[in-house]
Amino acid sequence: MALFDNGLKGNILSGLAIGIGAAVLAPAVMPVVASVVKPLAKAAIKGGMILYEKGKETVAEAGEMVEDIVAEAKAEMAEAHKETASPEGEAGA
Repeated sequence: MALFDNGLKGNILSGLAIGIGAAVLAPAVMPVVASVVKPLAKAAIKGGMILYEKGKETVAEAGEMVEDIVAEAKAEMAEAHKETASPEGEAGA
């Protein structure tokens, strides 16, 4: 029991001291921290927005490329179908 009581008192007192210290220092420290964190947060948000826009462009370009390839493949299949159908139609006429 003595071990548990000593450990509990030490943790409570340490936590209480840290909490009081943070409450006392927060008004002095917060403006300094805010002046540093705000530009960093703004830069991170701007970077994320730029990355999102570039990603949208890349996906759109990839979609266009796939559509072009599909259209070419369909055209080649239609042409191959015409070539195979034409000699049979001529031979029967």
